[in-house]
Amino acid sequence: MTQQQKAIVIGAGIVGMATARALALKGFEVEVFERDERAVGASIRNFGMIWPIGQPSGKLYKRARRSREIWQSICEEAGIWHDPVGSLHLAYHDDELQAIREYVSANAAERNCALLTPAEALEKSPSINREGLLGALWSPDEMIVEAREAIGQVAAFLEKKYNIRFHWHTAIHKISYPAVFSGNQQWEADQIYVCSGVDFETLYPDTFRQLSLTKCKLQMMRAAALAEGQRIGPSLCGGLSMVHYPGFQSAASLPALKKRYEEQYAEELKWGIHVMVSQNQYGELTIGDSHEYGLTHDPFSRGFIDQMIINYLGTFTQLQSSQIIQHWVGFYPKMTNDSTELVLSPEAGVTIINGVGGNGMTLSFGLAEEVINGEIPVNTL
Repeated sequence: MTQQQKAIVIGAGIVGMATARALALKGFEVEVFERDERAVGASIRNFGMIWPIGQPSGKLYKRARRSREIWQSICEEAGIWHDPVGSLHLAYHDDELQAIREYVSANAAERNCALLTPAEALEKSPSINREGLLGALWSPDEMIVEAREAIGQVAAFLEKKYNIRFHWHTAIHKISYPAVFSGNQQWEADQIYVCSGVDFETLYPDTFRQLSLTKCKLQMMRAAALAEGQRIGPSLCGGLSMVHYPGFQSAASLPALKKRYEEQYAEELKWGIHVMVSQNQYGELTIGDSHEYGLTHDPFSRGFIDQMIINYLGTFTQLQSSQIIQHWVGFYPKMTNDSTELVLSPEAGVTIINGVGGNGMTLSFGLAEEVINGEIPVNTL
C-alpha cells in the first residue's frame, strides 16, 4: 500500500488554513504550525468581508466566487455565523453615478449587480444618508463573517473534519527540507508550505529581500451595537471605495472620478483612506480603513486618520453618532508590482504562498485550491 503523503503548513491565518484544507482534500496528512496561541494577525483584523465585487472580472472574480462558496459551505456545516447581506456603493455626485452605471453595463454578463434608484437603495438599508443620494450599486455577492471568531472556528472545523493537526505557540524558525525546526524540535513532511503572512522575513530572508513585497498598515474601528437591534442591511461603501478596488476599473469614467477625488479628498487619498462599514451578529459596526506602505511601521494608530474615516462615513451613512468602542491597527503583506499573489518555491519541496494583500478573506480558499491542484505555476528565483 502507498503511504499517505505528509504536508506541513506554516501559519494558521486564512491563507494557511485554506492551504491546509486544499491539501487535506488531496489526501495529504496535514500539520499546521502557528507561532502564537491563536491567529492574531491580519486574518482577524479586518471587516470580515468576503468581497467579490472588489475583484476584476475574469480569473480573480471567479476565484473570489469560489472562495465565497467554500466559506458558505464551511459556515453552514460548522455552525459559524455568516450573513450574505450583499453590498451597496452609494453615489451622491453625477460622476459617481456615471461610474456605477458603466460598471453595471460592463459586468452585466458575469455579475448579478444593478443600479438602484435612491428609493430602492433606502429599502435595502435604513442607515443610508438620504440627503443628496442619487443612486447605488447593488451587489448580492458579498458575505460577512465575524473574523475574530470565525478564523478560530474554521481551524476547529478543519481539525475535526479532516484530522488536520494544529501546533499552536510553535514558531518555526528554520526549514531544511524535508524538515522544519522549532527550537530543538523538528518535524518532516513531503511538502512544506510557508503561509506566514506579514512575518515573511523569518524564513528565507535572502529570498524575500529579492522580492517585490512590502507591508501595509491599516487603521480600523468598531462601534457599539445600534439601538433597538437595528441592522444596517448590506455592507455600505462610499465613492472612495470605487477608486480603491481594481474591480471598478471596468468603468470608463473612473480616471475622471479619481481626478476629482484627488482634488477634493487629497488628504484622504494620501493616507489610503476609503470607507466601508459592516455589521456583525452582535449588531456592532466595523469601520475603516486606511493604507500606509513600507517595510517598517510604527505600532500606533493616528487619531486624525480615524477622524477622517469617521467624517467620510458621515457623508453616506447616518451612523456618525455611534459610540466607538475599539481602535486597532493591522498589517498585511502586499506585492509592489502587478502580481496579485506570490507563489514561489525557494527550494525543492517548499512553496511560499503570500502577497495576497488585503484580499485574504476574499481569495484565499480559491487561491489555495488552484495552487494545490497545480493550476497556478510555482515560480523559482
